Amino acid sequence: MKQIKVGTIGYGGAFNMGKHHLNDMAKNKGFVPTAVCDLDPKRTEVATTDFPDIQTYNDVDKMLRESDVELLAIILPHNVHAKVAIQCMKAGRHVVVEKPFAVTVQECDDMIAMAKRKKVVCSTYHNRHWDSNILTIMNHLPKIGRPFRWESYAGHYGEPGTWWRSFKDISGGIIYDWGAHFCEWMLQVMDHDMLEISGYQVKEVWKKVTNEDELEAVVRFKGNAVASHTASTISIAGKDQIRILGTKGAIVASHGSCDVYVKDKDGQTTKTSVRMEPARNSDYYKNVHDHLFHGKKLIISPEWARRVIQVLDFAGQSARKGTVMKAKYK
Repeated sequence: MKQIKVGTIGYGGAFNMGKHHLNDMAKNKGFVPTAVCDLDPKRTEVATTDFPDIQTYNDVDKMLRESDVELLAIILPHNVHAKVAIQCMKAGRHVVVEKPFAVTVQECDDMIAMAKRKKVVCSTYHNRHWDSNILTIMNHLPKIGRPFRWESYAGHYGEPGTWWRSFKDISGGIIYDWGAHFCEWMLQVMDHDMLEISGYQVKEVWKKVTNEDELEAVVRFKGNAVASHTASTISIAGKDQIRILGTKGAIVASHGSCDVYVKDKDGQTTKTSVRMEPARNSDYYKNVHDHLFHGKKLIISPEWARRVIQVLDFAGQSARKGTVMKAKYK
């Protein structure tokens, strides 16, 4: 192959992600921005301003019938990720789904089955796999021995806005937004098989939205390891964004800092604020490009993305049912 025609489904104004995806794709030789689809004609008009030669559509079926676009980034509300991805793959197109990959593990299973059936690439946009904080953490992780505890937190105290991300039937719940990133980082650090997942929630403060006010996911791993992530809009006192305990030390990190704690030769605890690694978020599409053109391993495979959704989905189920959920995928 000399080129692959790429496009997006969704070109909404929020965060301008359609333009971002096409620009990020186009950094790789052979990825050619070709088509954009959005229900709103005003947004496809914006796309023609950003990319004057782009094909535009306001209907997915019409795009799949008439366009020869080969790789589509799906930038839509969470609850339709799986439906549209399967529609595109059934038509023989490669897909990159915005995070989160889906809302349920079953939707992940359905997407993976269709990708295998049609022999197409299916991935999700975990470009934060290459964020500065996790690159720095992974670089210094050997210093703290075997990591046995991960704790992460994304919270504040404030009423959520009334848009689709605040409604559980569309978003999946409070933990699906930043939680998808934190759980993906968690699984890089906690390199153990998952055994069970529990969830704990509060829903009694904000009445205008249906997302939980707070939800904590707790994962128990094989080998005496545990991880938790909390997403909250009722947390009036904060905590460390990321805290990792290992058998020989600890790491405390945020988006812009990373401190490593170890014992020195005299048995005293030392804290070192290490240099942050530069982010390499464009490596996501570089890897997709190298996979399609050169057969290199796909780093964000659909199976990897499904493990993230398992944490989010099963934590929500556990919170509702009041019971522990056994991991389906290790």
